[in-house]
Amino acid sequence: MASRNKCLILGFTVFLWVELYAQYPHIDQNVTCRLLRKFNLTGYVEAENHSVVIGGLFPVHYRTMPTSDSDEEIESPMCEGFNFRGFRWMKTMIHTIKEINERKDILPNHTLGYQIFDNCFSITKAMESSSVFLTGQEEYKPNWRNSTGKFLVGIIGAGGSTMSVAVSRIVGIHRVPQVGYASSSSIFSNDYQFPYILRTIPSDKFQSEAIVNLIRHFGWVWVGAIASDDDYGKYGVKFFREEMERANLCVAFSETIPKVYSNEKMKIAVDAVKSSTAKVIVLYATDIDLSPFVLEVIHHNITDRTWIATEAWITSALIAKPEYFPYFGGTIGFAIPRSVIPGLKEFLYDVHPSKDPNDVLTIEFWQTAFNCTWPNSSVAYNVDHRVNMTGKEDRLYDMSDQLCTGEEKLEDLKNTYLDTSQLRITNNVRQAVYLFAHAMDILRQDDIREEYREKSVLESKSILDYIKVWPYMKEIKFVTHDGRKIELGSNGDVLNGSYDIINWHMDNTGEITFVKVGEYKFTRSKYEFVLPKNSTLFWNTESSRLPDSVCTKVCPPGTRKGILQGQPICCFDCIPCTDGYVSEKPGQRLCDPCGENDWSNAEKNKCVPKHVEFLAYEEALGFTLVIISIFGALVVLAVTVVYVIHRHTPLVKANDRELSFLIQMSLGITVLSSMLFIGKPCNWSCKTRQVTLALGFCLCLSSILGKTVSLFFAYRISISKTRLISMHPIFRKLIVLICVVGEIGVCTAYLVLEPPSLFKNIEPQNVKIIFECNEGSIEFLCSIFGFDVLLALLCFATTFVARQLPDNYYEGKCITFGMLVFFIVWISFVPAYLSTKGKFNVAVEIFAILASSYGLLGCLFLPKCFIILLRPKRNTDETVGGRVPTVDRSIQLTSASVSSELNSTTVSTVLDE
Repeated sequence: MASRNKCLILGFTVFLWVELYAQYPHIDQNVTCRLLRKFNLTGYVEAENHSVVIGGLFPVHYRTMPTSDSDEEIESPMCEGFNFRGFRWMKTMIHTIKEINERKDILPNHTLGYQIFDNCFSITKAMESSSVFLTGQEEYKPNWRNSTGKFLVGIIGAGGSTMSVAVSRIVGIHRVPQVGYASSSSIFSNDYQFPYILRTIPSDKFQSEAIVNLIRHFGWVWVGAIASDDDYGKYGVKFFREEMERANLCVAFSETIPKVYSNEKMKIAVDAVKSSTAKVIVLYATDIDLSPFVLEVIHHNITDRTWIATEAWITSALIAKPEYFPYFGGTIGFAIPRSVIPGLKEFLYDVHPSKDPNDVLTIEFWQTAFNCTWPNSSVAYNVDHRVNMTGKEDRLYDMSDQLCTGEEKLEDLKNTYLDTSQLRITNNVRQAVYLFAHAMDILRQDDIREEYREKSVLESKSILDYIKVWPYMKEIKFVTHDGRKIELGSNGDVLNGSYDIINWHMDNTGEITFVKVGEYKFTRSKYEFVLPKNSTLFWNTESSRLPDSVCTKVCPPGTRKGILQGQPICCFDCIPCTDGYVSEKPGQRLCDPCGENDWSNAEKNKCVPKHVEFLAYEEALGFTLVIISIFGALVVLAVTVVYVIHRHTPLVKANDRELSFLIQMSLGITVLSSMLFIGKPCNWSCKTRQVTLALGFCLCLSSILGKTVSLFFAYRISISKTRLISMHPIFRKLIVLICVVGEIGVCTAYLVLEPPSLFKNIEPQNVKIIFECNEGSIEFLCSIFGFDVLLALLCFATTFVARQLPDNYYEGKCITFGMLVFFIVWISFVPAYLSTKGKFNVAVEIFAILASSYGLLGCLFLPKCFIILLRPKRNTDETVGGRVPTVDRSIQLTSASVSSELNSTTVSTVLDE
């Protein structure tokens, strides 16, 4: 760590001298500044006889080796772990520049040179290389040319996002254009911080959106995230979490992989994967940073996980090894679209250590690829030493002491360097070179401004050449060799592009294959997610089926999600829906209310029609009441028949037989009116039942009142012992007529002004609909039945007074008992009626009607029928009553016969016809 800091200080010291030289040109030119030690960089340089130079930075090695912490000597660290993929990228840049130089349609009469360095996937080496690009390592005085002596038009690289950030901080100060081929971090979209960087790879903002859309497509809601501890990982996960939150999905955990191996930090990340219920995990890291984590996953035998890969490692041979497939098979993720680069394969095969003994990278490639040592080579063994959590050392390349013969065949290698079937980032390198070439070619052709008419900018010795190229690079649009359109935005982002959706399979030879199962296309304003249903996807699960990654299983129909306090929204309770609410689909957040005429079933997953309740004829209670009503009507009919047959007998003629017939008729009406309360209510039945009942009772009670008034007058005659004129029968009929007409008038007004109507009552019990009658105006209803109550009170009062009237047939007492029964029934009816609901409410009213009707029928006519039918000898004038001399004061008047003579005039009995 100390040596790294020293290198950083050295780099900034050089730039301080550059700035001083620019600000104070009068400084003595003889004052020299010599670098104490070279940066120890490896790479390829070809600058002679070329117009301009393009710089390049590629991770040909995985990391730097530890250096001495001595304060006396500053050392530039060595690199270890040869990266075949990075070496292919470096060779692709060289191949592309040579291709452009051979073309006549781009930059004719001008050629491009290159200066390419290995940044060893480290910030230290990236900064060292940037210093060489700008100042020149071998020169005593800092200057604006790079170490080749040629003008630098721009830099391609430096691979990972973190390294590109470091390089951009340095070269961006001097407005040197930089094009990233693998730096996808969204931080570069900020053109205020990074105004001179472009990219041929889409921003991770688009990739994060694509990953979330993939997660939504498969129905995953509980996903873990592992990121490398750098700008690429941190900013990638940041946007990923934001997109997950917008989609109402949850991140189960988010851990980082350390850049410098740490047993403690690695254990935290591994334990998070092992302990979490999330079966789907996003890995936001490069293949180099991810490699130690992969080894730990294998060591802890973590299987049954589905990994979502980013473009940085989805097609990396460093991770996609057959021995890793049991743990990482079925990985799905996004990759840069594959391309075929003409002539690249042949160029990659054209490599051999014998061509250039000083080409240390080619020698190391040969040694590593064939596991041998090149004769007389000073290139050291670069074994990748790493210690895992078990304390054991892993060696990626265990090199032998066998000497290389030079006869080894590249065709026999299964090597990432030679694998041109997955040219993705490689194609981005090619496009980055062409980006510079097209921009310079447009600048060359631009003859609008006067200074460009006389002399080509590329022939100018001005130190601002790259500044003039930059505006053209920002507005560049061109079509690649495979037909793709490249268009960059003002902030350097790719505006239109696509990702291939890749799934890891294993072929019959035991090798991992990258199967394209879909595509994700995007522009600035929209996207298109294409994943055909017939895509053959491999899932690394026990059942080989789509994995299920949830915090809580989806709530079944009939339940809803209940929030768990302090937990993510993906962790919830399944709460049953309340009555009247249903959830028909799994995982509903809220239960849906049923309609007015529907109700939830027992499972609460479907709305069913509500049970309609009314007192039906078919059910036992309704059928019983119908039988009782019909039986009552038959009894009334039987009494009437008896009265008709014996209408001329004294007992029938006593006390106005017409009124008796009216009472029988009214009792028949009241008994039968109870049937109007049974069955499904409708508007006509609601209007007729209360009115019919009220009129029936009115006729009955007014007829009884006519009788009781006669008894009252008879009683008054008997106690006053005076000669009175009896009440003529017409007056009794007149009382009945007046009462009935008055009741009819009130009922008519009731039906006209505020009539009853059908009402669907859902208030008492929501589970059912109670069909009942809305009685309309309560005032009218109270008026019509209040009038009946008044008649009943008058009947009771008059007959109660006359109950002591002596008679062989105590009709006064019978009416008194009948009225008592009437009052007892209806007084007890009121609380019973108010305490019941629905059909039982109607049944209580019917019971009251039948009980009061039967009570009156029994009290008024049962004794008379008994005498008429069973004791006919008592049905005589002498027994019932006849005429007696009124002058005989010793004989009291009876209720059956009150006779007197006044002035030889016979006065009919009070109770006679």
